[in-house]
Amino acid sequence: MTQSEIFQGKIPEFLREKLLGQYGEDLVDRIIKGYEREKPVTLRVNELRVDKELVIKVLASEHIGYRPVTWSESALIIEQGIREPRLKALEIYKTGSIYLQSLSSMIPPLILAPKPGESVLDMAAAPGGKTTQMAVLSQNMASITACEKNKIRAERLQYNIEKQGATRVCVMIIDARRLDDFFSFDKILLDAPCTGSGTLDMCHRDVKERFNQSVLKRSARLQEELLVKGLKLLKPGHEMIYSTCSILEEENEAVVRGALKKVKAEVIPIELEAFFEVPMLPVGIKGTLCVCPNDQYEGFFLARLRRKK
Repeated sequence: MTQSEIFQGKIPEFLREKLLGQYGEDLVDRIIKGYEREKPVTLRVNELRVDKELVIKVLASEHIGYRPVTWSESALIIEQGIREPRLKALEIYKTGSIYLQSLSSMIPPLILAPKPGESVLDMAAAPGGKTTQMAVLSQNMASITACEKNKIRAERLQYNIEKQGATRVCVMIIDARRLDDFFSFDKILLDAPCTGSGTLDMCHRDVKERFNQSVLKRSARLQEELLVKGLKLLKPGHEMIYSTCSILEEENEAVVRGALKKVKAEVIPIELEAFFEVPMLPVGIKGTLCVCPNDQYEGFFLARLRRKK
């Protein structure tokens, strides 16, 4: 009996059929095993507050083991058995010197690579992990506009921004689709709302309600509207990242194709050499990246886009 047959009752049938149609039985078995595995806690050192050496000393003093990540100098994988409450009790967490963040979600800002002096838009920013990571990558010298339409989530976003010391971030409580067209940005990150098919928690009580044809269509429509808007706000010749925590083509490649029919832009291939240790799934658009869920990574999709001049 295959892994997908064992867990057929746990995975929503609609999602299972979508995955089988897109990836086939062998890859679905691999994906389901990834769903089942408990991920270790991972964190990002916030160089706006502290250097990595101090964080390592604190972890050693607390007898907390860790492993480095080949593609990020600031990311650490905490040893199994150490969960979030233990880290949240540390002073380095309370002061914003570390930020607990999944490995997959650290990849989009790294590929976008914001630079000092650039104007950057984060279209769906809460709770702020990627926003503050972009502040670190730009040495706190990029002007970042962070959008969040939900007031409560925007307050959490503002809290994290202040805690992390990201001093050049402006939070706007607005649906990014409603931004005025007079705005113009050097770089844009759109980590779009999605079904979360790459981060499936089979213990979550509403998991089956989250996956049906109407939910998927609604999600894909919102994503394409956001991506089209982002491309229109992007300066010609400049780049943006489109990402989701989904592994379904309807929310990923299909959204990119749909947006490219409406705005003159192109896919810029992501250089995958640096991410050799990241588990990958096949993609429908060459140069995009889809992370396969496993014991360390959540499922994630990324596309790097450039608006044509």
